[in-house]
Amino acid sequence: MTRNPTTRNATPSQIHGILQHQLSLLGDQPELAHHLPPIMLWGPPGVGKSAIIRDVCDKAGVDFIDIRLSQREPVDLRGLPVPREDSVDWLISGEWPRDPDSRGIILFDEITAADRSLQVAAYELILDRRLGNLYSLPNGWLVVAAGNRAEDRAVAQTFSSALANRFCHLDIEADLDSWCQWAAAHQVHPDIIGFVRFRPECFFNMNGNVEQGWPSPRSWTRVADTLAHAHHGLDENTLALMVQGLVGSAAATEFLAFRRWSKELPDIPALLRGECPIQVPARADQRFAFCSSLAHHLWKGPDNQQQKRLDQFFRISEALSSDFATLALLDATAAGGDALKEQKAMEVFCHPAFEDWSKRHGNVFSQHMDKGEKVA
Repeated sequence: MTRNPTTRNATPSQIHGILQHQLSLLGDQPELAHHLPPIMLWGPPGVGKSAIIRDVCDKAGVDFIDIRLSQREPVDLRGLPVPREDSVDWLISGEWPRDPDSRGIILFDEITAADRSLQVAAYELILDRRLGNLYSLPNGWLVVAAGNRAEDRAVAQTFSSALANRFCHLDIEADLDSWCQWAAAHQVHPDIIGFVRFRPECFFNMNGNVEQGWPSPRSWTRVADTLAHAHHGLDENTLALMVQGLVGSAAATEFLAFRRWSKELPDIPALLRGECPIQVPARADQRFAFCSSLAHHLWKGPDNQQQKRLDQFFRISEALSSDFATLALLDATAAGGDALKEQKAMEVFCHPAFEDWSKRHGNVFSQHMDKGEKVA
């Protein structure tokens, strides 16, 4: 598939909402299973297509089955033929859900990288929700497919027009704001959040050598995992090699320089404890790192000192320009689960200092909200 330049891209939050909507419909009206169009997600490698679907399932408390078609054979989907005296029986794979009351999403990932025989084998389950007369998918399950486009410099087989006409097609691109909110909610290292905000050109870039490491949401997440465990025996030179191996030399060079500057930041935990004077860095790159670290450490520490940290957070925000204060607040209210997100939002928005914060920074905050960034 080659993208039409007028095609509208879906953000990760929009895809999340569409899938949540379909799951909710099936929960209330299972008979709609054959009327909801299967979703086809198109997008470059590394933007988190499968991660979005897994996150939807986790939040909804339903099952998730990830079928990587490029690693399968047709018999894996259709079943194994067993000769009988005058007929053939089929043994269907045990991975397909059997419980009629079960709920979940089946993802046929890398469908565009699979050859035609595999695509054909998957069509019946994707489009008709059955495998011959032997198996029918329970009504509580959604079917989603995902793949790359021809311009994504990845293996991409074409779809027949008949197949394409059965799907609801959604294009997804790497979205910096959505990823940063996700990253803050999942406690991704603040240096990475601060860096990609400072240098958005390094967030997702396929212009270099894509046969080795290159920057994408997936590879930056892996850099975060590397940093989280670097204290277990990795020296700085070895760490630099691993970062380069994940995101490429150009992005790695800039990120490592950013990290060196970020180490000159004030002691953020001490700032939040009120143990040192408030100092906001003058350099733009350090301010991005400062705000990411501020939100990262706001919820860390003894529970009985949480109110003190919130008080300090708002005092520090008085010294920030509105754009940076808004970034810090958005990250501070991000959380991995709806209940935790609501709890954080309540503590922040119900704080006595929030009214003054809103008067000072509310216009910029409203602009972020108008762009679709959600904080609760």
